[in-house]
Amino acid sequence: MSESTPKRRLPPWLKRPLPAGGIYNNTSDIVKNLNIQTICTHANCPNQGQCWSRGTATVLILGNICTRNCKFCSVATGKPQPPDLTEPARLSQMAEGLGLKYLVITSVNRDDLADGGAGHFRDCINVVRSKRPEIKFEILTPDFRGCQSEAVEILKDALPFVFAHNVETVPSLYKKARSGADYRQSLNLLKMAKDKFPDTPMKSSIMLGIGETDDEVEQALRDLRSVGCERLTIGQYLKPSKESLDVVEYVTPEKFDWWGKKAIEIGFNWVISAPFARSSYFAEQENTG
Repeated sequence: MSESTPKRRLPPWLKRPLPAGGIYNNTSDIVKNLNIQTICTHANCPNQGQCWSRGTATVLILGNICTRNCKFCSVATGKPQPPDLTEPARLSQMAEGLGLKYLVITSVNRDDLADGGAGHFRDCINVVRSKRPEIKFEILTPDFRGCQSEAVEILKDALPFVFAHNVETVPSLYKKARSGADYRQSLNLLKMAKDKFPDTPMKSSIMLGIGETDDEVEQALRDLRSVGCERLTIGQYLKPSKESLDVVEYVTPEKFDWWGKKAIEIGFNWVISAPFARSSYFAEQENTG
């Protein structure tokens, strides 16, 4: 974009007030004091104010340096540090401090680790659960490239949880948006997890507005259902940094409503389809049994 080109304005439905309030400040203080990484901050999520004001946050484990460089994401890329063995205990302290009943745990891609980081997911869940047995978990995992079967086997020792892995976009846009990943590989992980954990809810997410067609989106939803995915979020892609992909289209709220109904028609049993929807958006409201 040249200096003479006016900056594209957000439509009114994508504008949000600045975060504030006692609960937000308490969440922020606890997260900072315990040196907890969150995807809320590292991905510049537009929902941070709303979620933190409800006393919820999606924690980012295994460091804040990713081994990949997906163009839709603003998380830093490089050579990460070894897993921090104090992290599970710090997450437990955070859960206690915030009185959490539901914790969403995600991570950067860790292609440098033999298990892709699955063992650290397991340890984080088990340590937190040992202090707060009543807490429920959702894990949003990377694709565990090259070690999917090993990772799924490791994760069985941390059940129960909701298992989430995002396909993010349609296959034709993977080269543009999700370099280093493979659409079929992501579907395979969801299928493998469902086969291994048949009673575990499977969840995925897709973002709109980077050049996909309606036919491609519908096929992606059908592909997700075909591998046993029951839960879905559909949201608007918003450019998180100057280096990230440009937005091709701002999809209207009415179209998101239409996609929500279409997803239910296709067979999903829990759907949030809205401009600000993200994988962990209002995840604590899910019926996790």
